[in-house]
Amino acid sequence: MRYQQVADDVFTIAGTDVNMVLLREGRDLTLVDAGWYGDAGLIEATIAALGHRPEDIRAVLLTHAHLDHVGALNHLQAKYGIPAYTSGLEVAHAKGEVHESATPLDVIKRLTDVSTCGWALRITRAGGLRKNPVPHIQPFPTEGALDLPGHPTPIPTPGHTSGHSAFYLPAAGAVATGDTLVTAHPTSKIQGPQLLPDFFNHSTPETLAALEVLESLAADPVLPGHGDPFTEGIAEAVAQAREHAATLLR
Repeated sequence: MRYQQVADDVFTIAGTDVNMVLLREGRDLTLVDAGWYGDAGLIEATIAALGHRPEDIRAVLLTHAHLDHVGALNHLQAKYGIPAYTSGLEVAHAKGEVHESATPLDVIKRLTDVSTCGWALRITRAGGLRKNPVPHIQPFPTEGALDLPGHPTPIPTPGHTSGHSAFYLPAAGAVATGDTLVTAHPTSKIQGPQLLPDFFNHSTPETLAALEVLESLAADPVLPGHGDPFTEGIAEAVAQAREHAATLLR
């Protein structure tokens, strides 16, 4: 199984070159992000391996509405009635009313070696060319900590998309950073905390600025949307991401 426990009642699920986070409180679950369209079966298998049913998921929280994060939302709602929430600024993006993501042409231009070509093939098989609007998406029902397993707190981190959110997990002392801060990606030569390559971001300068709101959190581990968890704390992760960005922008 492609999952690991990273804190008490906090698990990461490795989808198709993208991560999801599962929070547990008793028999109840919260899922953060839903991978690609083709990752639905993996989500169900992981939940079963942990001794749960998909019906135990009380809600799915969406960091942002790119195809590698919304993938299984419609499946989970249609089959199990599971609601999905994101920031108010991201709702229109999730519904397909606006577009803030890399195009297939953007990706094709970056297919420069075996590694990136392999990644492109994997995500295509997982639904990378499939439109996947989420008509049932709703804005977060309250401000601050959500009344859901794990009590995740949305943290606005605009830049990668206009309505991107990270999620602070106070009970676990962790933070799910989505794509504001990652630790690896097949299209990047950098290892360790970093921003995604510029063509993935709606605004790279805003993404860089969004790191400021994360670095003051009491969070370790850091759970990125891509790459392995980072266990040296969010402040160190932000420092390394800034240094890598400065090198790229020189």
